[in-house]
Amino acid sequence: MTGDLVARQVTNLLAPQVLVIVMPPLVGLLAQGWSGAAWGLVASAFCGGVPAAVIAVGVRSGRLDSHHIVDRDRRTRPLLAAVAAVLVALALLVLMGAPTLLVATVTAMLAALAVTVPITLRWKISFHAAVCAGTVVVLAHVLPSWPAAVVGAAVVALVCWARVRLTHHTWPQVVAGTAVGALVTWATLAAFGLG
Repeated sequence: MTGDLVARQVTNLLAPQVLVIVMPPLVGLLAQGWSGAAWGLVASAFCGGVPAAVIAVGVRSGRLDSHHIVDRDRRTRPLLAAVAAVLVALALLVLMGAPTLLVATVTAMLAALAVTVPITLRWKISFHAAVCAGTVVVLAHVLPSWPAAVVGAAVVALVCWARVRLTHHTWPQVVAGTAVGALVTWATLAAFGLG
């Protein structure tokens, strides 16, 4: 019972929408101070806030089982809303001259969605693992790399364990999510010359 409680807490605290709302302002703050945090809030509002609102409406109406969207067949509409919101965020950040790191971070979110959305239509890849792993890659860029990577790997492992413990995913699904999140984010940052 205690293991399930811990797994539920980990799943809720490190849910994709939580990380996508918290990470951009934090990254902006660490990279460029308060002006960077303000840019990060723009990214958070669209990339995290809009999808979270869409999911909340779906849960309240009974169309979605929970904010984690455990039922894979119900993921398509919220994920398409997330893609649209990330596209709007990216366009705004580019047009308004946002810092390169935040543009690259939002581009990495879009690239990760481009890989994970088609996969989840056939197989339930873990968005928790993907977003957590991608977050670790970005944080390792603005924090001391090795400590961030080591602590981040432990956090990703904890998230993977929690998703499997709750039987929301299998080990291959969380490993695949981790690989996609980390590799796509790393490749995107590298493409922006931030690797």
